[in-house]
Amino acid sequence: MKKKMIKNIEWGILICTLLLIIIGLIALFSSTQNLDYEEFKKQALWLGISIPVIVFVVAINYEFYCKISPILYGISILLLIAVLFTEAINGATSWFAIGPFSFQPAEFAKIAVVLFTADVIVRLQKKEKDEINRLWKLGIILVTVAVPVIFIIKQPDYGTALAFIVSLIFMLFVAGIRKRYILIAALLIVILVPLAYFFILPEHAKSRIDVYLNPDLDPRGAGYNIIQSKLAIGAGQAFGMGLLKGNQTQLGYLYPKTTDFIFAVIGEEMGFIGAATVIVLYIILVTKAIKVAKTAKDERGSYVAAGIAGIFFFHMLENIGMTMGLLPITGIPLPFVSYGGSSLLTNLILIAILLNISGYRQRTLFME
Repeated sequence: MKKKMIKNIEWGILICTLLLIIIGLIALFSSTQNLDYEEFKKQALWLGISIPVIVFVVAINYEFYCKISPILYGISILLLIAVLFTEAINGATSWFAIGPFSFQPAEFAKIAVVLFTADVIVRLQKKEKDEINRLWKLGIILVTVAVPVIFIIKQPDYGTALAFIVSLIFMLFVAGIRKRYILIAALLIVILVPLAYFFILPEHAKSRIDVYLNPDLDPRGAGYNIIQSKLAIGAGQAFGMGLLKGNQTQLGYLYPKTTDFIFAVIGEEMGFIGAATVIVLYIILVTKAIKVAKTAKDERGSYVAAGIAGIFFFHMLENIGMTMGLLPITGIPLPFVSYGGSSLLTNLILIAILLNISGYRQRTLFME
């Protein structure tokens, strides 16, 4: 790896990521003590597997990944179709099971879709950035993301589908989309959300929205998890109840405590200080990713970095929001913190791509 590249790398991104992983492992260790630390051990194993992958990804110029992105995109689409024919787990056909492990193709699709979408945008902007605002070109970009989103919704996995959409919004904003399209999109959302609720969403999705608006509608059923999550976070107060000592966590009231509600474990056992630290680390991480997008050496790198920033921003906002009762429960994991091998490996690859882009960036006015 060239010395100049190492000097340019945004090391703050890696530091934030490592701190989040450490906090996540501590929370998993505490929340799995009654389960022989099984998920903690698997997460540590996935971390070990991820390290050489990260080194490999950082070492190769991101332009190479963009060049092969059509192949990666095609493979992702095939996997998203194939997974629909697997046996449902918790009502969703989202995972391929391989022995004791499972992986979620929608997670790996994030990498392919971000890279391919960035490549499509660059190819459509042959002369100037404003060309993206031609309707037929904008339509091509929307279809590029809509195809995987449709298959992910079919699983169904609405949370991950929304992550793709937010990532696209970040990329289009950086690409220079006109404000009128943003206003039209906002208006369509206002119109379509009620229609989707009454005529499209399945009953379990409607139930999650109803419970989000009023958890006490079903305190022993659909509202149970969010009520326990809020109790756990509140019980932590400033400094937490201590590791291995959280009532909701250790007595089994909080579920699923290693994935969707891992932030509640942190809030209960590490308190406001621990929970606030996690939020600050994510804010710094997303801010640094946006900085990489501003300082990338070319538009392709800028769009990829912006798309990755959008993914991390949505996951942070949605997961923490749902555990606090501020947003509907969608089953979105907290990157680097929640248990999940596919999620951890995918997110670390995205971090590696960010580091790679930052290593090749140019020193500009945006740099500190």
